[in-house]
Amino acid sequence: MSIAAPLVLREGDRSRLEALTRSSSIRAGLASRARIVLLAAEGLPNAEIARRTGTSRPTVVDWRARYVAGGIRALHDQARSGRPPEIDEIDVVVATLAADGRPPAHLGVTHWSARLLAAELKISFATVARIWRKWNLQPWRTETFKFSTDPELDAKIRDVVGLYMNPPEKAVVVCIDEKSQIQALDRTAPILPIRPGLPEKQTHDYVRNGTTTLFAALEVATGRVEQACLPRHRHQEFLTFLKQVAKAYPRVKLHVVCDNYATHKPRGDLLAGPQSPDHAALHPDLRVVAEHGRDLLRDHHPPSHPPRHLHFSRRTDRRHHRIHRRLERTLPTLCLD
Repeated sequence: MSIAAPLVLREGDRSRLEALTRSSSIRAGLASRARIVLLAAEGLPNAEIARRTGTSRPTVVDWRARYVAGGIRALHDQARSGRPPEIDEIDVVVATLAADGRPPAHLGVTHWSARLLAAELKISFATVARIWRKWNLQPWRTETFKFSTDPELDAKIRDVVGLYMNPPEKAVVVCIDEKSQIQALDRTAPILPIRPGLPEKQTHDYVRNGTTTLFAALEVATGRVEQACLPRHRHQEFLTFLKQVAKAYPRVKLHVVCDNYATHKPRGDLLAGPQSPDHAALHPDLRVVAEHGRDLLRDHHPPSHPPRHLHFSRRTDRRHHRIHRRLERTLPTLCLD
């Protein structure tokens, strides 16, 4: 029995054929044809190729000849004969996108569905769904966007990206964020511990004992975390936490990065003294840098305005002193290597 000569692949076709065999988004028939051509290029007999691909020998011979005649393009399905389509796809696309993609007000809906648009155009909903898939139209999806009105946006982006692309020598970069309104909850009855065959149990209702705010600073290079729980969420608490972070990194230049938030924008007179030009902070909001040997920030409570104190109460909407003390307990520093 004669054995067919190895198939000679065209330049650059091997990688494209291998990609077709690995793709999960193409038709199974096209992947099988690409596998036939690759096996033929390895010099395998047609009968062996048919056995490996689950096809017949005439099928292998046919697709070998198709590839020789037209390359990879010939492996795709040819246009089938039949009556030309009566529905113009452009009409469906235009109807979907008309009036910013919103249906008429008399329909009482916020976006098109395949069945609703099909009823409006007097066609089948399967046709509408097929055209939507072809043109990648998804009227039911909504995404958000926002234009920044910050005039210093370009400078802030350059500062933050520069910290990652070209980090400063012998300096520490920390990213600060906070989680506010953490609820201090307690169940109305003691929690039943786990027992053999029974999970831990707790009551469905709870008592709200107040809230706390978690401030955290992540060191970018090592993953070290500096944290604190403070009773309120104002710029005074933010400045207090900045002092704590500055004390945790003595004798180094400390670059602080945080998001645009009102709590992160205290008045300029709260900053400690003028900064030297070579010691400018890379901070998107305040341009603050902590330097060992001098205070990071001035006292943010003027003598005439002492900080407010919250009085504890037995009411469920006030703070519970024992639970709040547990939440404010200083946690050990966590290092992630």
